[in-house]
Amino acid sequence: MLKKLKKLKRSAVTVGVLVAAVAAAANPAPASAVSPPLSGARIAAHFDLAQGRTPENVALAPGGAAYVTFAKARQVAEVSPEGAVRILATLPEPPDGGVHTPALGFPLTTGLVRAPDGTLYFLYATGTPDLTGVWRLRPGGTPRRIAALPADGLPNGLALDPCTGTLYAADSVLGTIWSVPTAGGAPTAWSTAPELASAGFLGANGLKIHNGALWATNFDKGTVLRIPVRRDGRAGDVRTRATDLPGIDDIAFTGRGDQLLAALDGPNEVALVQPDGSHSTVLTSADGLQNPTSIALRGATVHVLSAGWLTGKDPNLIRARLSR
Repeated sequence: MLKKLKKLKRSAVTVGVLVAAVAAAANPAPASAVSPPLSGARIAAHFDLAQGRTPENVALAPGGAAYVTFAKARQVAEVSPEGAVRILATLPEPPDGGVHTPALGFPLTTGLVRAPDGTLYFLYATGTPDLTGVWRLRPGGTPRRIAALPADGLPNGLALDPCTGTLYAADSVLGTIWSVPTAGGAPTAWSTAPELASAGFLGANGLKIHNGALWATNFDKGTVLRIPVRRDGRAGDVRTRATDLPGIDDIAFTGRGDQLLAALDGPNEVALVQPDGSHSTVLTSADGLQNPTSIALRGATVHVLSAGWLTGKDPNLIRARLSR
């Protein structure tokens, strides 16, 4: 175990994550298969860890393709329904190698959304003012930064409100949700509520627009938060909708009201969270999870991306069926 921890440390994984790794090793995930309402879980694609293909976020396209950010490779890629990977863009490495990237110490591509016209918007964190921010990639085009974000922060989750043309970016270090128009420009600190702050490592993380509100996760605090979007576009009061979800990263709504699925990175699980905040485990490492970082739903198919941050093996894409 000590040898493994040293290897993780050399990979710039922070002390907070190392603690989670030790806890996960001491309390391994239960050896159980996929649980209702999910079924038929299978690994649909394997990614090359040696090439830095650690999937961080995912956006689905109508034709069945999945767009992903490969965090350590600084890439945006398309994964076909058959699992073939096509790299769409590789972001420039900062001159210092990204060693000053807050919390992690290496540059990484993070949040990703797809607009109806096929344009991809994503986040890049480098610890440098010239590269950190919101980027845009039009079909067949080249990536371009459209908004700078603070270099001393870690932009992570990203959500798009297509009705207003507004992007929301969660900063996991600064405990801030930024708003940026899809046309680009200066970001606005949309919410700095204390519920977004970290407890020493990562705070606000995953973001989703749902039912008139922006929903956010807090990695350190293990919470799901709902922030109403007021008619004037400002943030309403934060309400905590679920707790006791350690290492929560991304979420996806199932289509049953406020019921959602949550990717729990450190515990290596996917949880089904009910509208009252209660939750149960529906996927574990027995189903192939390797520290799940992102989750998305199209129709009755659930897509779960795992990065292998702590397990150090087999980053992958798992697909499962959701019974409605």
